[in-house]
Amino acid sequence: MRRLFALALAALVIVPAARAQTGDVTRGRHLYGQYCIACHGANGMGVIGGRSEGQKREGPPLAGVGALAADFYLRTGYMPLHEVGKEPRRSRVLFSEDEIRALVAYVASLGHGPPVPKPRPERGSISEGLKLFTDHCAGCHQIVAQGGFLTGGVAPPLDRATPTQVAEAIRIGPYLMPRFSPRQITPAQVNSIVRYVEYAKNPDDRGGWAIGHIGPVPEGLVTWFLAATALVGVCLVLGKRLGRG
Repeated sequence: MRRLFALALAALVIVPAARAQTGDVTRGRHLYGQYCIACHGANGMGVIGGRSEGQKREGPPLAGVGALAADFYLRTGYMPLHEVGKEPRRSRVLFSEDEIRALVAYVASLGHGPPVPKPRPERGSISEGLKLFTDHCAGCHQIVAQGGFLTGGVAPPLDRATPTQVAEAIRIGPYLMPRFSPRQITPAQVNSIVRYVEYAKNPDDRGGWAIGHIGPVPEGLVTWFLAATALVGVCLVLGKRLGRG
């Protein structure tokens, strides 16, 4: 009797969830046809467009990218692109939460792909995250995660990136960023990187002037110029006093 009751209860939970998922996919298909099909093609097959420099893919195929990529690009405002061929940049999100959920469900239904990650930064280590971020990310994003300019693109600051978006970017490698597999950066290490990025948004500045956390090189230049100015001032004062003496 208990077993039958448990099965009935499970059915009550699973059936509405399945219906909601089906509804999301159906709605997502309509939204896709309205906003995405021009670049990514019917059924996410991608689109090839002719250009003067040769044949170039206008929109990559989406079959197999899973919910992970769709969730990242939609929630950051990277997509839809304002102009094909330009670097995607974080901008205003054009879709509501329900619309994003529906589009993600539809793209995920196009083929087997990774789900949206669920990082647990509270399980990570700030010190390990700092080391990993220094090794893999600081060359482009700066050690304080404030972003930087690269050849052919821009590494964005991470002050607006959510923990999920940081974990997604690690696995996707958007635009010029390299993609890191679970072998290269384990889920536990992702937790540490996410925790460090969260810390870098509001670091504990003890006994120092943060100067807006613009990075060690510009901070060092500011310090050098201030110190040089102060030294010149001291030399002028001492020179006047010695001259009077």
